[in-house]
Amino acid sequence: MPEYTTITIEKRGEVDWLTLDRPEAMNAINLQMVGELNDYFGRLYNDGSVRVVVMRGAGKAYCAGLDIKERADDRGEVPFGGGFGFQGYLADVYIKMRRCPQVIVSLVHGPACGGGFAFALASDIRLAGESARMNSAFIRIGLSSCDMGVSYFLPRLVGHSLASELMLTGRFINAERALAANLVSEVVPDADLDAAGERWAEELLAASPMGLRMTKEGLQIATDAGSLEAAMAIENRNQLMTSASPNFREGMGAFLEKRKPNYTSD
Repeated sequence: MPEYTTITIEKRGEVDWLTLDRPEAMNAINLQMVGELNDYFGRLYNDGSVRVVVMRGAGKAYCAGLDIKERADDRGEVPFGGGFGFQGYLADVYIKMRRCPQVIVSLVHGPACGGGFAFALASDIRLAGESARMNSAFIRIGLSSCDMGVSYFLPRLVGHSLASELMLTGRFINAERALAANLVSEVVPDADLDAAGERWAEELLAASPMGLRMTKEGLQIATDAGSLEAAMAIENRNQLMTSASPNFREGMGAFLEKRKPNYTSD
């Protein structure tokens, strides 16, 4: 694992705890962070030793969004991003988050704005501290709110009406309303957020490695499937693949024997 300066990676068995680590700037996204997140999530695709990623922010915020001061001071284009410069370079992070087979659990506390909001949306599961405040900040600085996948993720999570409200106004949604809108799965006191992340990670690891991976992949494909038949074709493929693994027999045996399964790497 490379030495990063704007993020830290703590390995706890099969779980990576990824911390956005610029607390002095409320974990705002700068060019260095974009490069490190691209590198980290790019490496995950073929890393079978990691099954779950818990993503959080250091200090008082999850992520305040783009480091506007850095971008204002340096408008030079970066040699990345498929011809779209910094825009495309940052967008690649969210694509890699969705492409990686590991389940990503975001622990959101304090502000999660703009690109930081998009980090939470690109995760598979979101848990919120009571201080969490999320918004589509892009529109408040003269941009479109259709940025960093927000126009894709948010309507699918909360529906078109609430997505329109949040994206057109840039209003904040707090933890209580986010829970009511099914944007987050649980709200806990900020001090209990890490413990909640540990509990969810442990529950996710109770699935077989291939079962967990295939469920994330299948769910993403089914969300965009053009028909029931298309979704079922992926389901059939995934079940044939998982049932061929020795872990299927182990899972069945553990269920019948009322014990915890002892899964191995698929």
